[in-house]
Amino acid sequence: MSRFLASLACLILPMLGATAHAAARCTASPSGTAQTIAIDDGRRSVLLHLPPGFDPTRPAPLVILLHGSGGTGAAMLRDSKLAEAADRHGFIVAAPDAGIAHDKGFVWNIPGVPTVAGTIPGPDAPNDVAFIGTLIDQLAVQGCIDPARVYATGLSGGGRMTSWLGCVAADRFAAIAPVVGLRAGNPLASDPARPDPATCRPSRPLPVIAFAGDADTTNPIQGGGAKYWSYTMHAAEIRWAALNGCTAAPTTRWVAPNVYEERYTGCRDGADVAGRITVGGGHSWVVDNDALWAFLAKHRR
Repeated sequence: MSRFLASLACLILPMLGATAHAAARCTASPSGTAQTIAIDDGRRSVLLHLPPGFDPTRPAPLVILLHGSGGTGAAMLRDSKLAEAADRHGFIVAAPDAGIAHDKGFVWNIPGVPTVAGTIPGPDAPNDVAFIGTLIDQLAVQGCIDPARVYATGLSGGGRMTSWLGCVAADRFAAIAPVVGLRAGNPLASDPARPDPATCRPSRPLPVIAFAGDADTTNPIQGGGAKYWSYTMHAAEIRWAALNGCTAAPTTRWVAPNVYEERYTGCRDGADVAGRITVGGGHSWVVDNDALWAFLAKHRR
């Protein structure tokens, strides 16, 4: 087994019977174990990665990693190589499976938005926002993670789900980092080239860094594509900058030979908005994981 999957996994167990004065301790479990947590719609699985040297008595930062449509948490953890960055920087990665089965994997439930199957999840579909909230709560109660340093990232459909978490659960996250999936609410019905302000009302300013490739034909940064996409990545950045109260003029700079960054600053509570575009990059994990963590790590809830 590779080094990054040979680390410990934290056992997720509710501690409803724990006394207030009992010291929480993150319990170790066999390497790469997929643990389950129970919420109202049944039992769900999540794969956890703990960095080497993790101290079970000291809560660590948590990055929730969301797979793309039709994927799994295990495959996302493997393909993103985010666990290797976790080993370098000392954070925990949680890679859950979404709630709606699709082909050989799963898709996320973003209310009112069609999945890649072309259907809008019904009222009885699994509530993925509640599931992720329960995941955070149980890891925090167990003593594994610092609830002030919880972050979300994800690829494609997982990036759109990450954006949705920012819209409806900003109080749970210190920052978010959608990958080829930055949104700022659903496309406006009367003008799909614009985000609908009514569908993204975060409760607080939320720092955002997004990654994309300018050759992505699935979720094109130029807009268009599927009905759940429609508006440009730039429109999403502008909307998040408005939501965060950013006042400085946006800047653009090269951060690597083939990567440029658009950044909005002067934001309330330091909630900058940044978009990193890989020239020639497609619909894939176009991320410098160390840069992703450097942005996230600056922020606490």
